[in-house]
Parts: sequence; structure tokens; C-alpha cells
Amino acid sequence: MAHSKAQRTVLILCGDYMEDYEVMVPFQALQAYGVTVHAVCPGKKAGDICRTAVHTVTPPHQTYSESRGHNFTINASLDEVEASKYDGLVIPGGRAPEYLAMDKSIVDLVSHFSRLGKPIASICHGQLILAAAGSVKGRRCTAYPPVKHVLIAAGADWVEPECMSTCVVDGNLITGVNYEGHPEFIRQFVKALGGTITGGSDKRVLFLCGDYMEDYEVMVPFQALQALGCHVDAVCPKKKAGDKCATAVHDFEGDQTYSEKPGHNFTITASFESIDASNYDALVIPGGRAPEYLALDESVIHLVKHFMGSHKPVASICHGQQILSAAGVLKGKKCTAYPAVKLNVVLSGATWLDPEPIDRCFTDGNLVTGAAWPGHPEFISQFMTLLDIRVMF
Repeated sequence: MAHSKAQRTVLILCGDYMEDYEVMVPFQALQAYGVTVHAVCPGKKAGDICRTAVHTVTPPHQTYSESRGHNFTINASLDEVEASKYDGLVIPGGRAPEYLAMDKSIVDLVSHFSRLGKPIASICHGQLILAAAGSVKGRRCTAYPPVKHVLIAAGADWVEPECMSTCVVDGNLITGVNYEGHPEFIRQFVKALGGTITGGSDKRVLFLCGDYMEDYEVMVPFQALQALGCHVDAVCPKKKAGDKCATAVHDFEGDQTYSEKPGHNFTITASFESIDASNYDALVIPGGRAPEYLALDESVIHLVKHFMGSHKPVASICHGQQILSAAGVLKGKKCTAYPAVKLNVVLSGATWLDPEPIDRCFTDGNLVTGAAWPGHPEFISQFMTLLDIRVMF
């Protein structure tokens, strides 16, 4: 088991144009660790969607840009929430906190969590809601820098962030600057919930990246594994550490196939040409459009054959299985993929497992496969099992 039976339930406060990563990464990572997560928004019920925003800083611009992100599905109703039944609270950033901080039901709820002393993790602009709820007075905290003056006016002991990944812990309160700090932000929240992570600190995981890989399908598992203590590297042919890969937001919006919008820019952490695959314990292959061209690269094929031939854990999602098919490593395997990739899978000699519903994932030996990003909690959890990483509460 990658985690103990779900013994913790947390609440995420959502709103339109919250930051895309800042809601989905903790939402899916915590579920992968065995935590039950309810996402609520004022005026919306379970099954409704919130729009999200992709916030990126691109020099020489002096502040972040915004574009439309994924549609995030609410899975609970705010009017049914009782703070006493939850073990913790997460507040994403983005633009949503600007208006949520004026909503009395939200302010009262956050104030209640604070009075109960339950763990609260808030990131980026989410701290505007903490300020409105009177929950930062006398508390050490940080936030996205423009929120500084509001927090100081609300009586907070402001901690100037050294970088965008800075996180600050003061008792039950965990605050972060932005999504770059998710690994520490999530790790500290798990600790505050009484969780213990074992088996992650000695694992080295490699991500096979390319331009226009799916935004969630790279960042959610990447940061979820980092939060578990894994050393995680991301490589892309012909790119070096510090270079960027463009990503794609693939969503399901009522058309006959997925829509595409530009996503975040994802930072490569190592040079593809200089890595030694034998130094890594496992491989992750995100989906999106990148696998179409990566499957044509012989160096990529050689890398994948190394991991599969060495029987190291490999996790591939969505269109990532196009690379596995091209590498000839699926013969005799049972696996799934995004349904449009079924032909690749079947012609490569694998047994097709129908992803019904779309969040189903499967493990066959050293291989974990998933159909699309809604399956991340199970995808990451099954991968954790192969890596012998556990989160216990």
C-alpha cells in the first residue's frame, strides 16, 4: 500500500480564476497520499466547474501574465460544510481570493478553522482571505510579494520571501509564495495533518519531457513526488537545465475531442545528453502532444528501453504510451492510455484495458499506465507502491 486507509479529510476553498497549479497540485497529490479532499466554492454545488488561471512570469515583464487554465470540478457544496468534520484547510492563490475575501461565509469558515487550531495551508494571494478572517495577527507568514502590505496591516509578522519557493510554518499555519514552493508547502501540510512519509528520500525519478506535453501531466506528479522527498529530474532532448518546455492545457469542454490552450512554461532541471539512466530508480512519461515527436527520437527510445529492460518502475499517462509503443516494450503487457492511443497499444502487442471511467489506472509488473490527468491520484498512488513510498497517518 502507498498509504494508509484514508484517515484525514481536508477542504479546499475554490473560486473562479484561482491559479491552475495552486488548486490541482495539492488537490491530486493529497488524494494520492490517501487523503479525502473536498473542493467547494460559494454559489456552486458538486459537479459545477470553476475557471482557473495560468499565471506565469516572463521577462522582461514586471509582473505575471494570465491566460485561461483548466476547468476545475467542484466535488462538494459549501452550504453542507462543517469545519469540525475536517482535519485541515487549503487555500489556493490566483485572483479568486480577491473576491472570496469579501464573502462572509468564506471569512467565517476560515475564522472557524483558525479558532479550532486546525492546519491551514495558504499560498500566493490566498493569504488575503486569512487577513480578512483575522487569522494572521501575530503570526509569521509570507505570500506573493504584492500581498505584503495587506498582511502587515492585518497584524502579521511578515517574512520576506528569499525566492518564489519560500514557505513559512508558524504552528498550524503554513504559507507559501507561489506554486514553485509546492513540494515544501505540501510536505509541511502532510506533517501538520499528522502524516509520516517513508521511502521517498532515497528515490531518484526521471521525467521525459517535450514541448506541448500536457501541463497537469508533468507538474502534478513532478511536485507530488518532490513533496515525498524524491529527487526528481526533468529532461528534454536538445535542452539543458534551466531551459523551458511549453506545455498544453488539454481539457474536456463538450467537444468531440479535447480542447487545447497554452499552459505554464515548465523548467527542465538536467541536460538530456549528459544524464546517466542507471542513476535513476524510475521513469515518468507525461502525455500531451510531446510524445508524438519524442517517439521519433532514437535517444528517447534507447532511454525507455533501458528502464523497461531493467524492470525499473515506469509510469506513463495519456499519449505517453505512444513512446512505449514505438520502443517496442509493450508486447505482452496489459495497459491503458488515452482512448485515441488504443491503436498504438494494440498494434504493439499489448492487451488493451479500457479506461472506464477515464480516471482508471492499471499496474502490470513494473508498468503503471493511465488514460488522462483526472486519474492522477490513482496513477501516483500506484507508482508510489512500486517505489515502496508510503504516507501514514
